[in-house]
Amino acid sequence: MNRFFRLSPVLRARKAQEDAARGAVNQSRAEIREAQALVKRRHLNLVGAEAPNEGTARALVASLVARQSLAAGLFDAQRMVTDAEQVERERTAALADATKRRRAVELMAERHAELVRVHDLRVDQAALDELAVTAKARNAARGLTEGSPA
Repeated sequence: MNRFFRLSPVLRARKAQEDAARGAVNQSRAEIREAQALVKRRHLNLVGAEAPNEGTARALVASLVARQSLAAGLFDAQRMVTDAEQVERERTAALADATKRRRAVELMAERHAELVRVHDLRVDQAALDELAVTAKARNAARGLTEGSPA
C-alpha cells in the first residue's frame, strides 16, 4: 500500500485558501470598525454643529447648508458601514466554503492514514502468524511437542 497521501499538496493549498479567506474576513471586520468610527465622528460633528438661534439670514442659511452637508456625510458613512457589513457576509460565506473544502480533503487524509495503519497491522500480524507456524513446524520436525522438554 502506498504510504504517501497523494492529495497532500491539495490539502496544503486548501489550508492556504482557508487562511487567505480568514484574513479577508478579519480585514473586512476591521473595515467595519473603521466605518463605524467614522459614523460616530460624523454624528458628533453634526450634533456639535447646531443651528444658530440668531444672526443674519445669510448666516442662518450658511449654517443650515453646513448641517445638511454634515448630514450627507453621515449618511455616506452609514452607507459605508452597510457596504462593509455586506462584504463581510460575503467573505464569511467564502471562508465557510473554504473550510468545507479543506475539511473534505482532511477527512480523506484521515481515512488514508487509517487504511495505512490497518494495512500495517495486517502485515505485522501475518508476519507473526508466519513465525508461529514456522516455529511450530520446526518443532514438529524435531519431534518436540508443546509441553515436552527440549
